[in-house]
Amino acid sequence: MFLRTSSGRRAAASVAAACALAVTLAGCGGTTKKDSSDDNSGGAKAVDAKANPDAPLKKGLKLAFLPKQINNPYEKIVDDAGIEAAGEFGGKGKEVGPSDASASSQVSYINTLIQQRQDAILIAANDPNAVCGPLKQAMKKDIKVVAYDSDTAKECRQLFINQASSEEIGRSQVQHIAKQLNYKGEIAILSATQNATNQNTWIEFMKDELKKPKYKNMKLVKTAYGDDDDQKSFQETQGLLKAYPNLKGIISPTTVGIAAAARYISDSSYKGKVVINGLGTPNQMRKYVKDGTVEQFSLWDPKKLGYLGSYAAAALASGQITGAEGEKFKAGKLGEYTIGKDGEVILGPPTVFNKDNIDDFDF
Repeated sequence: MFLRTSSGRRAAASVAAACALAVTLAGCGGTTKKDSSDDNSGGAKAVDAKANPDAPLKKGLKLAFLPKQINNPYEKIVDDAGIEAAGEFGGKGKEVGPSDASASSQVSYINTLIQQRQDAILIAANDPNAVCGPLKQAMKKDIKVVAYDSDTAKECRQLFINQASSEEIGRSQVQHIAKQLNYKGEIAILSATQNATNQNTWIEFMKDELKKPKYKNMKLVKTAYGDDDDQKSFQETQGLLKAYPNLKGIISPTTVGIAAAARYISDSSYKGKVVINGLGTPNQMRKYVKDGTVEQFSLWDPKKLGYLGSYAAAALASGQITGAEGEKFKAGKLGEYTIGKDGEVILGPPTVFNKDNIDDFDF
């Protein structure tokens, strides 16, 4: 289920940093995709409950994964792994969600999951605040809330399962493309949606990194939004290149965006002239690395992200943890994790993929 890599390649990959990112059709009733057989928030109210680290994981737990959108290949990998993990501890997982990634598109699904009395809702938020009202209602009914991949506001969940340090992801995106461009030239960012929490957090760190003296000959000319839609991301890439004829590089910290940008560049006169970097999956990006369109990109293992999220939700629902800083829980094959500030749990450092190691991975 996890990455296939030799120990040597794994060591080389762990030196790298950066990552990325973004999901699969439904209607307002919460279309279900695949099953496998307390009111506290981000540690803020954890003092009202007591953790019992020795409590066994409850059997028959019902976990629902709510991705940004249900037709995103990356989030399908995450959610399927989480659903499979639920089967390991005798729980039952499912995936529901909207077909678009708009700010309010997840609200009706949360309301339906509350009515279904799920034990835990795991959500990759399209907007940090638009989902807060119903998520707070869920927590009042003792349904545990775990954000993953893209956070909600801290008071609207108990835990956030983060792929890697947000600062590391953001800064490393700039560091990588700067080296490729010899620290010179205009660059643009091709993001997902304007309200995506993870994207905006990473972009703020990118902008801060660019303020350092060593980037004085680089300029961020535009942040475009492809809404995690393949065709729109493709068109936004085309628009950036036409609007900025001196553009030397594009950072796309979203798996949908980087693949669309690479597809456009690969069949254009810009191939070999404009650098594409960002966050993608090896299976998605393999052909663009091998044909020379893309030199490198980054990501964490999305299977591990979903797996960790599932075990974290089960630990919450079983009373092993409350979401308070310093609490520990075991995540099956991944081992023990410690909850950090504001209920954050970090999966681990991302991997940089290039022609030397991309064939060692299959996801």
